[in-house]
Amino acid sequence: MQENTRNTIFIEEAEILSHEAFEEGQFALRVNAPKCAASAKPGQFAHIQCDPQRLMRRPLSMMRASAQEGWVEFLYKAVGAGTQLLAQRQVGETVNVMGPIGRPFELDASKPKALLLGGGVGIPPMICLSEHIKENLPGIDPVVFMGSEVPFPFDRKASEIVVNGIDQQVSDCLPLLEEWGIPSRLASLQDYEGVYQGYITDLARNWLNALSDEERHQVEIYSCGPTPMLKAVATLANEFNIPCQVSLEEYMACAVGGCAGCVVKVMTEAGDVMKRVCVDGPVFEAQTVFSQP
Repeated sequence: MQENTRNTIFIEEAEILSHEAFEEGQFALRVNAPKCAASAKPGQFAHIQCDPQRLMRRPLSMMRASAQEGWVEFLYKAVGAGTQLLAQRQVGETVNVMGPIGRPFELDASKPKALLLGGGVGIPPMICLSEHIKENLPGIDPVVFMGSEVPFPFDRKASEIVVNGIDQQVSDCLPLLEEWGIPSRLASLQDYEGVYQGYITDLARNWLNALSDEERHQVEIYSCGPTPMLKAVATLANEFNIPCQVSLEEYMACAVGGCAGCVVKVMTEAGDVMKRVCVDGPVFEAQTVFSQP
């Protein structure tokens, strides 16, 4: 994995270009932050000051970024005092954005089948990674499975792209990915028509089982979501002996490596060490952060 990216962190007063509300307190926020947009990579995040009167920032994963147009887009859920204040901010106002921060996903050209798994708050990085692959890596073919236990923050639609190993009744996809020609399917424990009723790791296992041995050797998994989901993804990767990168979600204070409030234990050849999710991550090799029996 590459060195950390602290030398490319910028602070900008970013104008809010759009701020769209979805069900269950979910919001899509697009801001004009050209320096952040120019350096943004999938898996990174920004530290946002939600309100001028509230100094403590909130880390938000980047969902999309346009270096050409200078904007960055985030998807977040208003769950605490800070994000609830952010949800009240209006188009035309400015928010202070610090980013991009963190170690991004790294794609391996020798693994041309990319399996992207995003759950809940882990959906935005998978969209960001999908767009990066579409625009920059034509030799890599992504398949995306996303799960949520609240209504998905987009209008689902039936996909016209066939995904091997997936029942035809599991048809709903993310329209933006469909527009990009990237196959995707959705999973939830809720009873949504067209959505797989279960976990995205079950969808992933079905897809992997439909591949030949040779095809499975071409797969690498990239994932972001709640810790229990990431542990299950790491177990799945170990089961199929597939390399896997995970983006961890941890509470952060400074987000630039100074406070060490987001440290996790990481297994290395020299033994276990404590690393900071904000700058040493958030992306790690799965087997280094989740031990397997």
